Amino acid sequence: MTTKNLLVELFVEELPPKALKKLGDAFAGQLFEQLKAQGLAGADSVVTPFASPRRLAAHVSHVWLKAEDKAVQLKLMPASVGLTADGQATPALLKKLAALGADVSDPAAAVAALKRQGEGKAEALYYDSLVTGATLDVGLQKALDEAIRLLPIPKVMSYQLETDCELPGWTSVNFVRPAHGLVALHGSTVVPVKALGLSAGNSTQGHRFEAAKSPVVIADADAYAETLLRDGAVFASFGDRRFAIVQQLAQAAERLGPGYEVLMDEALLDEVTGLVERPNVLTCSFEEEFLEVPQECLILTMKANQKYFPLVDTHGKLTNQFLVVSNISPEDASAVIGGNERVVRPRLADAKFFFDQDRKKTLESRVEGLAKVVYHNKLGSQGERSERVRAIAHAIVNQLRLGTVPFTLDDKDHFDVLDSKAQQAARLAKTDLLTDMVGEFPELQGIMGGYYARHEGLRDGVAIAIEDHYKPRFAGDALPRNHTGTVLALADKLETLIGLFGIGQLPTGDKDPFALRRHALGVIRILAEKQLPLNLPELLEAAAVPFGELISDPSAALLDFMLDRLAVNLREQGYSAQEVDAVLALKPARLGEVARRLAAVRAFAALPEAPALAAANKRVGNILKKAEGEVKAEVRPELLQEAAEAALAAALAQVAPVADQAFEQGDYTASLQALAALKGPVDTFFDQVMVNADDPALKANRLGLLAQLHLAMNRVADLSRLAA
Repeated sequence: MTTKNLLVELFVEELPPKALKKLGDAFAGQLFEQLKAQGLAGADSVVTPFASPRRLAAHVSHVWLKAEDKAVQLKLMPASVGLTADGQATPALLKKLAALGADVSDPAAAVAALKRQGEGKAEALYYDSLVTGATLDVGLQKALDEAIRLLPIPKVMSYQLETDCELPGWTSVNFVRPAHGLVALHGSTVVPVKALGLSAGNSTQGHRFEAAKSPVVIADADAYAETLLRDGAVFASFGDRRFAIVQQLAQAAERLGPGYEVLMDEALLDEVTGLVERPNVLTCSFEEEFLEVPQECLILTMKANQKYFPLVDTHGKLTNQFLVVSNISPEDASAVIGGNERVVRPRLADAKFFFDQDRKKTLESRVEGLAKVVYHNKLGSQGERSERVRAIAHAIVNQLRLGTVPFTLDDKDHFDVLDSKAQQAARLAKTDLLTDMVGEFPELQGIMGGYYARHEGLRDGVAIAIEDHYKPRFAGDALPRNHTGTVLALADKLETLIGLFGIGQLPTGDKDPFALRRHALGVIRILAEKQLPLNLPELLEAAAVPFGELISDPSAALLDFMLDRLAVNLREQGYSAQEVDAVLALKPARLGEVARRLAAVRAFAALPEAPALAAANKRVGNILKKAEGEVKAEVRPELLQEAAEAALAAALAQVAPVADQAFEQGDYTASLQALAALKGPVDTFFDQVMVNADDPALKANRLGLLAQLHLAMNRVADLSRLAA
């Protein structure tokens, strides 16, 4: 029996554009998995998803008309339950066999056909049967029902269908959007399945206005995409349609000249792809006077509200031209262009009005209003929050000033000036929340504060800090550009983390309503990438002080949380779980050192001595854990009776200072590699020396020697984590 390709399409009303790709992939994927599970699609079958604003479809290659029959062995029951003492079938066994369709007219023959496996009480009876393979009409019906049931629908609609029976009436249907057509073709043959009150056929609808034929008849499963494009003026494939949009956008920008570049936001591309069936990119423009408004405002309103693609010049500056992806392709597009230009103009005018009005009040004049803005019912107002951020910023500057590792400012300012700037920036950072522009576009908070600060003539360092204090906003985002912004961004994120952890608002599973994981990763990135000489545990403790009695100190729990986030991030960067565990097991206080420690661990792991030393380190750790009482890392030379323990002590006395010196100089690779010389003495020690000697003094001395070894080997990382 040969296979044919299968095509299934659900024709519906306009689907939610932001969810379209996900819906299309889920529909096709679930349909395919269900067909494979029933043996109707094999290992060589391939599924191709289709999704347009008004359809979800899937093409599956090499689909059988009927699945192969399968021989299966069913476990019935324990032999002690199914058989009497003399081996006769019990009523329970006969009933079970009859339910499976077996012939029980001759009980002895029925028992003889069974298999017995196991021994004693574990012996069970098994029945061999042949399961008839599913037919395509039955199997596809099941697959279609499951694919619809498991769709990740953002919001279900309920609508009425007229009943398909003699009695008049209506039946309620729940789906993402009302469905109006169903296509199911196996090759060129219609498969008689039903879904959402619809019976399958071979015709669908094309573009609302530009289809060459209505309905569009699909002659064969393989002709689906081609026929729909030719007769229905629809790109059925989400990917093909998106690619066409990208090409047309690039061509439109190129026609305008070499100085134009399209802002191709990935999320916007996906959304627009979900809005049009046959894309047609048009070039529009607006009055140049609107360019006086900060370009972030104009870009945001064009992208978020109108789904337009802004054009910038080679310097990244916004131009007064933009691109529209239309769903129609008239011979004269002037009406479409004019309509889009008329629509965007009031939006830009609103932005200009907000910008002009906001600049009539200073940021300082808005500070008092923050006391009326609730931040959290347990943590007070934004005004109180700003004061805590100021206090944390002051603590950060003091830690930088008094740190054991020198921190050099890259300008002429000294720490008092940095503290002054950070205090001013922290006081004003949240005031743009009270502006009309941020009220309309919350995504612009911080950015608008920077613009208004510059307008007022505030020091550039303060304005940049206000603009940057939310950075990094997302994975891969840039970090704050100056020291003031760095201090303020750290203070702001630490205030959020400490406050919310302190009142028990921790992330759970995939729920993180306050984006605490993102805030934690932001702190980690700033500390690590800017190589700040700040002690993380001390930083967390200092950040908790301004809250006073408002919260319970969450520093310890928050430290573990942040190290967990760091571990996830490092593994995503390509470090192995063993490497990450080895470094983070020591809870390094300075995150700027983590990358160098990881590099050192990776270099050490490549040494031939590494496996043996890691295993020995693990063994030493276990011995010390089991030791009674406190083990002091002290050795009395006169008690080194065995040659092997004396050799280890001598080797350790020679190697440890070299490793320690390299460690203190920050050369972690050299520090770990110096330990390679200990392999021989360590191996000999464990081969020839009994640590738990009968003599308490000898035992204590040997434990002290192992404690010294343990300290020397675990300054950079916990090497036992590298043991297999």
